[in-house]
Amino acid sequence: MAKKKKRFPVKAFFYWLRYRIGEYCLRGFVAILPWIPRRLIMLFTLAAARLTFLLLWKYRKRMEENLSTAMGREFGTPEQQKSVVWRAWRNFAQGVYETSCTLYSSKQEICSWVAMEGEERLRRALQREKGVIALSAHLGNFTMIGARLAAAGYPFSAVVKQPKDRGFASLVDHYRAMVGVKTISAKPRREAARQILKALRRNEVILVIADEFKSGGVAVEFLGRTAPAPRGPVTLALRTGASVLPAFLTRDHEDRLTLHIGAEIDLIKSGDLQQDIAANASLFTRHLEAMVRRYPDQWNWLGFHRDGRRPRSEMVKAKTADTSEQDPFSL
Repeated sequence: MAKKKKRFPVKAFFYWLRYRIGEYCLRGFVAILPWIPRRLIMLFTLAAARLTFLLLWKYRKRMEENLSTAMGREFGTPEQQKSVVWRAWRNFAQGVYETSCTLYSSKQEICSWVAMEGEERLRRALQREKGVIALSAHLGNFTMIGARLAAAGYPFSAVVKQPKDRGFASLVDHYRAMVGVKTISAKPRREAARQILKALRRNEVILVIADEFKSGGVAVEFLGRTAPAPRGPVTLALRTGASVLPAFLTRDHEDRLTLHIGAEIDLIKSGDLQQDIAANASLFTRHLEAMVRRYPDQWNWLGFHRDGRRPRSEMVKAKTADTSEQDPFSL
């Protein structure tokens, strides 16, 4: 078990302070939302996006570097790349506002705001009664996928990498529960696996955000880079027989939102588990990459390591490590 990093008292204080500021800003924003005219809230959201875009320059720079490396041919000039990154940043800020609005909205209102394409695919998959894995990414307004499906009557859980601050994590979990979304914490891993398996046995929909190419034992090609993909979603699908459906909630040029439910992914099953994990991880990644290339200004561009590539020796080490620690679904 990895040891927790010790923080110096001053660093620990500022770490705590950062989350308290975030928590109370979020509480305040949600509390005043029903009382402020929509136009004024939209102006405030845009101003907050511009302010954070300037202040959080390290994240902005990292996004620009990743975009330049991955799609430099499509967006060849620094001005074009900055424009895409700004639109992605603004998209996320607007998504926070829209998701907050669901806390005060009826199920009928949520369904009217967000169109759904491919719902028949979801219904057909649930008829197998093995549960559904909704494969998605930090793209578009991904935080509203659960609210939209729960509003339509689908039992829904989201696998979430929780903030280390328990107070902030509990607050966000509470907001999810208000719109009918259950939270499954990604850690501890074995407990996460148990909760996911129980939910799938109940024939529920489980949202898995699979675009964090920072750790894992499967080397895949993503946007022209070799990156480590997580094993969990693939192993989960292979071992449970659950249907895997791509699910992305995107916005158009008029800010209309649509939840796209893609065709079920036909898993590769050769009989060799390790080969199947590698092959299907690449298959999942191709679906994610197709959406990023289609909506580059709606992805967060933070899913890579700083240099965009993990040393191959490190991947091999991770791949051969004890799977009980590396992957909660290797049971």
